[in-house]
Amino acid sequence: MDPFMGFGLDEDKCLTTLRCQELQPGQNEPRLLTLIERSGCFVLGVLANPDDLARRPVPQLSIPINTHFHMVREAEEALLIDFSINSHIRLRVQGELSPELLLELPDDEKSQAFLAQVEKCRQQAVSKAMVPISTQGVPPKAMVHAAPNSTPRALSAEPVAPPPTSVPLKHINRTEPLGGAVSLVTDFGFEEHFAHSLTVDEKKNQPVRPVRPPPPPPTKTPEVQGRQGSLPTPGNRDARPPPNTPPEWQPTTSIPKQTTLVQHHLNKREKEYVDIHNFRVFVGTWNVNGQCPDSTLDPWLRCDEEPPDIYAVGFQELDLSAEAFFYLDSSREQQWVDAVRSSLHPKAKYVQIRTVRLVGMMLVMFVKAKHGRHIREVGVESVGTGIIGKMGNKGGVAIRFVFHNTSFCFVNSHLAAHAEDCERRNQDYKDICARMSFHLPGRPALSIVKHDVVIWLGDLNYRLFLYDVYEVKRLISKKELKKLLERDQLNVQRETRNVFSDFIEGEINFIPTYKFDPKTDRWDSSGKCRVPAWCDRILWRGSCVKQLQYRSHMQLQTSDHKPVSSLFQIGVKVVNEKRQKLVLEEVMRVIDRMENEFLPSLSLTQSEFTFEGVKFWQQQRRYLLIRNDGQVPCHFSFIPKLQASHFCKPWLKVDPSDGFLEPNEMLEVTLEVHVTKDSVAQLNSGEDTLDDILVLHLDRGKDYFISVSGTYLPSCFGTSLEALCHTKKPIREIPVTKLIDVEEESSVRQSFLSFLEVEDTGSGDRPLRIPKEVWLLLNHLSTKSPDQEDLFNMPGLPDELQAIIDCLDTSIPSTIPGSSHSVAQALVIFLEALPEPVVCYRFYRQCLDCSHDGRLCRQLVAQLPPSHGNVFHYLVSFLKGLLKHSQSNHLKATFLATLFSSLLIRPSPKLAGKQTPSDRQKANNFLLGFLVGGDEE
Repeated sequence: MDPFMGFGLDEDKCLTTLRCQELQPGQNEPRLLTLIERSGCFVLGVLANPDDLARRPVPQLSIPINTHFHMVREAEEALLIDFSINSHIRLRVQGELSPELLLELPDDEKSQAFLAQVEKCRQQAVSKAMVPISTQGVPPKAMVHAAPNSTPRALSAEPVAPPPTSVPLKHINRTEPLGGAVSLVTDFGFEEHFAHSLTVDEKKNQPVRPVRPPPPPPTKTPEVQGRQGSLPTPGNRDARPPPNTPPEWQPTTSIPKQTTLVQHHLNKREKEYVDIHNFRVFVGTWNVNGQCPDSTLDPWLRCDEEPPDIYAVGFQELDLSAEAFFYLDSSREQQWVDAVRSSLHPKAKYVQIRTVRLVGMMLVMFVKAKHGRHIREVGVESVGTGIIGKMGNKGGVAIRFVFHNTSFCFVNSHLAAHAEDCERRNQDYKDICARMSFHLPGRPALSIVKHDVVIWLGDLNYRLFLYDVYEVKRLISKKELKKLLERDQLNVQRETRNVFSDFIEGEINFIPTYKFDPKTDRWDSSGKCRVPAWCDRILWRGSCVKQLQYRSHMQLQTSDHKPVSSLFQIGVKVVNEKRQKLVLEEVMRVIDRMENEFLPSLSLTQSEFTFEGVKFWQQQRRYLLIRNDGQVPCHFSFIPKLQASHFCKPWLKVDPSDGFLEPNEMLEVTLEVHVTKDSVAQLNSGEDTLDDILVLHLDRGKDYFISVSGTYLPSCFGTSLEALCHTKKPIREIPVTKLIDVEEESSVRQSFLSFLEVEDTGSGDRPLRIPKEVWLLLNHLSTKSPDQEDLFNMPGLPDELQAIIDCLDTSIPSTIPGSSHSVAQALVIFLEALPEPVVCYRFYRQCLDCSHDGRLCRQLVAQLPPSHGNVFHYLVSFLKGLLKHSQSNHLKATFLATLFSSLLIRPSPKLAGKQTPSDRQKANNFLLGFLVGGDEE
């Protein structure tokens, strides 16, 4: 008999169970989740202790799975190098009247199956709750075409009150009825508490559109001729793909994405049903220099008489500890969030939208409680630009959302330091803009600039082009700030349009906010005697934005920076539902008439693109012009081929990947080829080639096929250590076929070298002990840069990196071009791109198991293939040499061990998602033992 039958009622039936942990402050409590079917409805039961099942099978907490039920997955907020991935899932669960639970589940197949079944039950509950909308006054043809097995959508003559978390017309999913209770942005249900973001793996595999549904029954549809020849249409079941079409291609089913077309027309007529309402937004930024909150924040956050509608508060250098830097753990986060919460304006009640943190950068947002139901589509992102150009000691974090009908994006950044590094700050800004995008389910990626209002805050670290500290202080004392602001680096860079060219900054009437002696109002009196500067800034872009205040807050003395704030009045688009309904009805009639009379069509300037001489790390771009040559607006998108997770290969980027075109409107689509560490190994080895076919899909129309091809120039980056040891010439001088043969031989040889010792045959064809490229990089750094401050702590410059890569690929240079920071980053990129890390994948688990014993660690290194073992010893010797200069370069063994262990000791790609913080710490300890131990070679 089923032991789970009879949860207090005879008709109850337990469908499945799952053990988990409830996360409470200071403790983790075991729980047992039960999915119960009760009289045709579903309930999530929570037992306080899994062992209680035998003694007391009635759940202590029963949460009905209905339209008020939500279960939100809390994703990873930030990564350092790609080694910060937990093996657990965190969920926030809440019902209509139940308290919110924070649960931790193992990330395994059983948990995923349980969550999928709960979501299926929730969808059934939501479907039952949906009430069909009347079609009074609307012709039958105005009914929206629905996908197979989906609920028909109709227009309403009377407005229907949406549930608290209903989705506005702008973002209706095509399979859900208007006005119904629909899932917003989570995989598991409603997001009333704005806690959703995708994991990194989900982002990488996010397709442009859902998997295609089964084809509809054959209909009589006229065949459409395209420039590529006859292409399949919904009714042309016998159509054949064009020549050179990949074998996995299948005819697409043309089910119209009605909601995207509806929204496009609604957006065009937005002024007819939208009113502008003004709201007050407080924005604050403070570099707290790793300090704890030691006083109230009232002088900063309560400085206005009237309470703001929204608070956006950013911090930098929140935590300078190693735990925060390498493991993302920080007790300071909650301390500062609590300090902000306790100092919010007392005349209003606020709820927290979201908090995002990357190492020391944190952005926390609050909104008046009465506005909470108008906040939707919340997303967070982070980009690290610090150590090796990736880690989060520098970079940016961001929160985006839609308030009423206006999209907001707040970016908090901490850019490169030091007065002379203006160009690196510019590069950090460009990297954040290029790499930061928000991934919302079912929608293309949103970049920072694709928002109505963008507010950028933070410690931008721009200094003065004036290095005489006494002259600067003299001008400050005489209140001649305009003379100093003329020499301000950010102002100069904006005037030359190098950075923030489309942003606005208000007039600065406050003295520089950096640098002070902590706990005082005295300028820096240390030996470095930093020149005062306006490091802390707030800028914005967008319409209907008016800055009311821009000020610093000298009363707060916790840090060597002073906090800065800005108060904005922002016009927000608020929908008038009655007027919107009238516009919607008219739009639906127009769309229905157009669909019955016209088919969409595109023309392409070309369908074949060739990229010649593609190099590792170097970007090449081509441009495709598409034009709507039909008589109706059309929606296009690049779609994945069958059984593909993405529409293009990893070395190719297409922007934009979807969009709308009006009749006769043209659009330029950028095709960019960029070979990075993620794709270089496959191209070097011949496993992949620069060949791909893009499928450009036209809603209610046909598919267009665009071929992309190119010639790739092999690189030593992404080539195995064994192959490089057998190539004494620059890699570009070696025929590709021979290079592939060497790669294949090396893979066989490595599998036997662990127990087969190769002897010198005296033939003269002896391999190198280590690759010449490794020796050149390490020799340059050890002889020319041992005293360099911030080595491996600051990224190189893109032009210098490309010059170094080309130099190593084409020659054996006597000296390597570029700065020490660029050479250091080139070394890191080289190690990252290796198809097999220095400590081979097959030794990874053994490496962790022996990390506590130095003798076992040395025995393991002795088992590595000769090329790998030699590189390991040579790198350790190089790092120990840098530590001998620690007084000048300020490097620490723990820092180097953590950084290089992530490069040398990596799990195989299949196991990367299972790497735990404990595993990372063991890898660090493994390398740290070699760095702090004696010379035992």
